[in-house]
Amino acid sequence: MAKQGTPLGIDIGGSGIKGAPVDLKKGELAGKRLKILTPKPATPDAVAEVVDQIVDHFADVTGDSPIGVTVPAVVIRGTVLSAANIDPTWIDTDAEALIQEHTGRSVTVVNDADAAGLAELYYGAAKGVHGLVILTTLGTGIGSAIIHDGRLVPNSELGHLEIDGYDAEDRAASSVKDAEDLSWDAYAERLQTYYDTIEKLFSPDLIIVGGGISKDSDDFLPKLKLRCPIVPAQLRNQAGIIGAAHLAVDLA
Repeated sequence: MAKQGTPLGIDIGGSGIKGAPVDLKKGELAGKRLKILTPKPATPDAVAEVVDQIVDHFADVTGDSPIGVTVPAVVIRGTVLSAANIDPTWIDTDAEALIQEHTGRSVTVVNDADAAGLAELYYGAAKGVHGLVILTTLGTGIGSAIIHDGRLVPNSELGHLEIDGYDAEDRAASSVKDAEDLSWDAYAERLQTYYDTIEKLFSPDLIIVGGGISKDSDDFLPKLKLRCPIVPAQLRNQAGIIGAAHLAVDLA
């Protein structure tokens, strides 16, 4: 007889693939997170094999519960349509079918920033907020999630806005801060330009900043001057895992 357990969220990133069971009542991880380095090259089959390792690791806890998986790409009905920060062989891959084949489990695949946005909507900084909320994840690139009156508008890709002749994430992703060894003041100037553009184009009621760098938000958010409030993601870098698990159960 099939065993129903705790849902599993898996977040595929440029450097690591992270997974954990999720307590959807509390909106938090239900066990210690497992992280495995992203294979190089990160082809669909190579990544799916790592996902299968994570699924096996948590099998006793998750049973046959649904699995939510994030990818840093546009995802339409389970199929990956872009590859700005993943291997180009992912384009046109039916990621849901591929991961189901490797794991033998029910799988929902979603854009990583959209998953983080859903987590913040149900459990974090966007909960109960009316109007337009824009979440951005600052990491290898810049991901985004647009939420209007509690509904997600998927695959927004606001990290690829062209600003001053550059793709926005090529100037303002946290990976660029590290690569160019920017001070917090210098990095905040680039973020100011980026979020000024977001405000002019969308007039949001709230901006949420997620990604790994959100743990250092006190070093840069107070330096930004915007019309609307800008706050760190409450679920920090766990948001993708939590949002993916929530969506998987919601769609099961």
